[in-house]
Amino acid sequence: MEKTPRLIQSIERSAAILEIIAQKGGCARLQEIAEISGLGKTTAHNILQTLDHLGYVQRRHGDVRYHLGGRILNLARIAGDDNALRARLRPVMLAIARDSGMTVYLAVPSGDEAAYLEVVECGAATADSRPPLHEQLEGSAVGLVFLAFVPGLRKRVMATRVGALDAQALSRIEDVRIKGYAIDIEACRPGWNCVAIPWREQGEVRASIGLTGPASRLPRARLVQLGWMMMKQVEQVGVQQC
Repeated sequence: MEKTPRLIQSIERSAAILEIIAQKGGCARLQEIAEISGLGKTTAHNILQTLDHLGYVQRRHGDVRYHLGGRILNLARIAGDDNALRARLRPVMLAIARDSGMTVYLAVPSGDEAAYLEVVECGAATADSRPPLHEQLEGSAVGLVFLAFVPGLRKRVMATRVGALDAQALSRIEDVRIKGYAIDIEACRPGWNCVAIPWREQGEVRASIGLTGPASRLPRARLVQLGWMMMKQVEQVGVQQC
């Protein structure tokens, strides 16, 4: 006979709560989570607070419901097919590269880093214009996008890399959240500037589209202009999918 495994109750309860939220379409109220799970409201609330801190659930501004968070959605993306995301966004990446004359790339959250899935190079691109396969979130334009729009990642970085996000970094993240785009002035690589914007699916940021080029060709003013151009291109794609 197989020996019955010793189960950890808190993990069982956390998994049950995540399944309930998923079965409710990705969001649910505390009251219904407690009723369906059979847990007391206080116990359910404490578990949800822990899951929120870890980024597996989140509460949006003005919404009392708990939504599946960026980290659980990131796990689903990793288990899914990145090729579908590449195929969906390659046309808009080509359009941005054509209109800017710069290298354009697609990044997704991967654990506590940014992973680059696709690069579209313009005719004048060089090997130096290619981003690395993985990059820390702090400092880079795409990383700032994820830190601004995926609260679970920001919480995780603050919890695991003490001092990684100081007051100045948090101010930059808030600026990205307000403006909708992130700028990197030679922060990651000397001589290279970048601008990045978020890509959303069903209201959640799933990826970031970035653009990079020599600092001499991309002063801050042009980065701002290109950021607005990129957002318009992405908005058109979103409208076409509706």
